Amino acid sequence: MNYIKQTVLGLIIFSTSTSFAQSNDKKVLDAMVKGDYKTAVVQLEKANAKEPNNVKVLQMLGYSYYQNGDYENSITTYSNLIVLKPTEVSAYYYRGKARLNVANDPKQALSTMRENFYTAAIKDFTKASELSGEEDTQMLQNRGLAYKDYAIFRSFKAKKAVEKQACVALFNNSIADFQKVLTLQPLRKDIIDWITYDKAQITSLK
Repeated sequence: MNYIKQTVLGLIIFSTSTSFAQSNDKKVLDAMVKGDYKTAVVQLEKANAKEPNNVKVLQMLGYSYYQNGDYENSITTYSNLIVLKPTEVSAYYYRGKARLNVANDPKQALSTMRENFYTAAIKDFTKASELSGEEDTQMLQNRGLAYKDYAIFRSFKAKKAVEKQACVALFNNSIADFQKVLTLQPLRKDIIDWITYDKAQITSLK
């Protein structure tokens, strides 16, 4: 299942078939179809102010924030959505992606919260996989990347043997997810390259 395509399609279908569409939603629909997520955010923020517990509005707003690169607002919006609908797979998936982007932002280099964003992203991808009930290549790939990036982050400070072992475990988790992707999509060069990279990092830690 492609959760990016599924979410976009679902949002557009929703925006053309509900009472929300009959009011200000045509602007949202037009903006999202054009990829103009800044306009979509403006309209959706207005809708959210009027009806803060509307699940579909929150879903579209979180996605539009994400597409705008406003990851912190995307995380907040998806968190609010999860409170209302704790089984929404796409909310965990995109919140995980947003958290990973925040963790990897160079501006976060000195932030003490950076590790929390990595671990939270991994938990989100895991939860999304559990809820979906299937092995999805996008979730596996993103969790594999999250494990890899978290391992790299921790390896910079790893001096003791136990710290290096923890990094190796994270790299191995990354490899396991990437290998599952290859099982579903053989010969993907990008994934093969990431596995090679992970193995090289493990070697360097020994």
